[in-house]
Amino acid sequence: QVQLVESGGGLVQTGGSMTLSCTASEEIPRDYAMAYQRQAPGKARQLVAAINRDGTLKYGDSVKGRVAISRDNAKNTVTLQMNNLRPGDTAKYYCNLGVLSSTTYYPRDYWGQGTQVTVSS
Repeated sequence: QVQLVESGGGLVQTGGSMTLSCTASEEIPRDYAMAYQRQAPGKARQLVAAINRDGTLKYGDSVKGRVAISRDNAKNTVTLQMNNLRPGDTAKYYCNLGVLSSTTYYPRDYWGQGTQVTVSS
């Protein structure tokens, strides 16, 4: 089973930036996207961003224009750069593998341990 190890996260002020990274313990199946999802207390989990091996990607509506996801296939790593952070971005962020179609991301049961991002007002 592929293990996903996350780094980054912590406390940042409104308007600040943060970078999250996730590395897989072994090569990821070629048809799998790497993604970040987040979940705040009492709220549903939501997609932040996902990227396929070929670079096709999808962003969640609430973060479009403020985040950028990138992937290094040789290193089995995905990086999420988040800018202009808002208190509403406060959540636990999880690295995840799944299937990204042209319109929808389907998570699979590969999850990182999660990292807390807290944006102070």
